[in-house]
Amino acid sequence: MKVYISCDLEGISGVVAGPQIRAGTEEYKRAQKLMTAEVNAAIEGALAGGATEVVVNDSHGSMRNILIEELHAEAQLISGSPKPLGMMQGLDESFDAAFFVGYHAQAGTAYSVLDHTYSSATAYRVALNGRAVGETGLNAALAGYFGVPVALVTGDRLLTEEARNLLGPIEAVAVKESCARTAARCLPPEAAHQLIREAAQRALRKRGRPFALQPPITLTVDFISSAHADMAELIPGSRRVEGRRVEYTHDDYLAVYRVLRAMLILAASVK
Repeated sequence: MKVYISCDLEGISGVVAGPQIRAGTEEYKRAQKLMTAEVNAAIEGALAGGATEVVVNDSHGSMRNILIEELHAEAQLISGSPKPLGMMQGLDESFDAAFFVGYHAQAGTAYSVLDHTYSSATAYRVALNGRAVGETGLNAALAGYFGVPVALVTGDRLLTEEARNLLGPIEAVAVKESCARTAARCLPPEAAHQLIREAAQRALRKRGRPFALQPPITLTVDFISSAHADMAELIPGSRRVEGRRVEYTHDDYLAVYRVLRAMLILAASVK
């Protein structure tokens, strides 16, 4: 059984503020260790649940955060960026389940730690077929494109609620309870790891259905600035709907996903 793990940083227990997620600080070095340890807990649970191969994709920022020297020996790591599929690099039809570890809630979620959707500097809201989604929904839809169900998510409580509202009664571990965007009541690592291990093992026993969108699929992005939208609408096939809003419709979700990545990269070029 093959298990794919996409791991972000903002949803890791103990991570609550900007300096912890940006390279070059002492707090970031601690966060790297916390991130690697939670990934290891998910790997251990997957192996206990019958996984024979585990691939981990580092999915935060530079995507060079996970400490490979501390990673579980039975896993393989995809590290570095840019990558064609970003947070979902390496996923294909050969996998039986996907785990999202250390994920955060979508942009605009009140009181959720470090909420954003891909880019806090450019994206105000992202929707698929009219429904607002965060990175969980966008990435789950790509997993669904490949026929792979998301079986486990971990992060703060609001992230777990977002995931279950979208994906159904999947395994979801809340490792912290947010009380503001940069504050939370966090589980100690040992307690968080135990919950993740147990949930990962259960997740492989009760894998649900893939989250697949029916075509045509319309991507709607509300940018923070109209200047961001100026750049995003340069993509062939995109439509400028309002001052800060750009849409793109296609039958193939992989194309939609790639267009979103391109929109955000173009928007980030605005100074």
